[in-house]
Amino acid sequence: MTDSKSGPLLGCIADDFTGATDLANMLVRGGMRTVQTIGVPESGEHVEADALVVALKSRTIPAADAVAQSLAALEWLRAQGCRQFFFKYCSTFDSTDAGNIGPVTDALLDALQGSGTTPDNGFTIACPAFPENGRTIYRGHLFVGDALLNESGMENHPLTPMTDANLVRVLQRQTESKVGLARYDVVAKGASSVRESFAALRSDGVRMAIADALSDADLYTLGEACSDLPLVTGGSGVALGLPANFRRAGLLADTTDAGQLPRIGGRSAVLAGSASKATNAQVAAWRESRPAFRIDPLAAARGEPVTEQALAFAREHFEAAQSQPVLIYATATPDEVKAVQHELGVAQAGHLVENTLAAIARGLRELGVRKFVVAGGETSGAVVQALGVRTLRIGAQIDPGVPSTATIDSAPLALALKSGNFGASDFFAKALRHLEGAE
Repeated sequence: MTDSKSGPLLGCIADDFTGATDLANMLVRGGMRTVQTIGVPESGEHVEADALVVALKSRTIPAADAVAQSLAALEWLRAQGCRQFFFKYCSTFDSTDAGNIGPVTDALLDALQGSGTTPDNGFTIACPAFPENGRTIYRGHLFVGDALLNESGMENHPLTPMTDANLVRVLQRQTESKVGLARYDVVAKGASSVRESFAALRSDGVRMAIADALSDADLYTLGEACSDLPLVTGGSGVALGLPANFRRAGLLADTTDAGQLPRIGGRSAVLAGSASKATNAQVAAWRESRPAFRIDPLAAARGEPVTEQALAFAREHFEAAQSQPVLIYATATPDEVKAVQHELGVAQAGHLVENTLAAIARGLRELGVRKFVVAGGETSGAVVQALGVRTLRIGAQIDPGVPSTATIDSAPLALALKSGNFGASDFFAKALRHLEGAE
């Protein structure tokens, strides 16, 4: 049996940073040694792992730019020798009618034409289901817990408001390719039944099929059924079934240390930019007993020294008789977010928060912080770029969808990068315990 020394097996492209770590977490759980890169590495750079995840910041940029970045990532992953490819997006299918899920999927399918074993190679699934976090798909409709997507709070998302739970309709608005549905009654019958459904969908001209899934067992079934597809797309959940395909093919060795990371010393801090319900609850839980500093975007826009004030607050608590980690946050309620966006504009408000938290992250590192918990996909992207992070080794799971990570360089950092909607209310404290090696 071969191992990762023969080259990586699965090459993944994620449209945001926390989504990338979420996917990498799933692969580590499946026994794949996984490395995540921040952006597309240099063409000559080689990384040893079973799975590679390229983290882009392409979810809300113009579709043409998202396509170009995704194709560049695909080119690098193919040069690394990857045998199958995965396009990862959010479990709430975050997108607009202009993209970017449909356009990127079309471009990747075009680029991979002729590279697989299926008859036409122009087919893939779209399955954002993540039952462990309450995301399920039935008859093509996405549920978040017991609520339809468009009644879950995602209809208020500031950048990608999701107002339709029917993913067949949502995806069809983004692509000229025909979109179909792999129904639950087919998935429930097993992988052979799903493969037959795929063949029927392809013969009917379908290029992308939303796939129903209500449980992890369904995701394992879908993963097995996708073993011969050059490209798989979805949330991190559908990746549960992919490692076993490589193991059955004799390409992946059994291992119990896929998520082992070095222990990293230094101070700790939490940065939160997401305005999701989950992150708002996490901020509230932290503030009950721990120090927190709130960023006011309007004050930053007026030129007030918000970054310096936040760092002074952090220094005070780091150097106190009983040193404490701090939370610095811009998290706000939907109404507060709308008020700031009305004042500054949607794009400007988002960039201002991201740039401010990125500058604070650099300052915290100068204060000796080596362990960062970051909430929000856009915030995580801004922070890791500000810290110069290029490559992450993926460790054990903290909460569903969120692993611990460590940078691969001479001055390592420990990071927990959390999608806004993920994690229990005590996530911040729990994540710090993980990064400090206490759990």
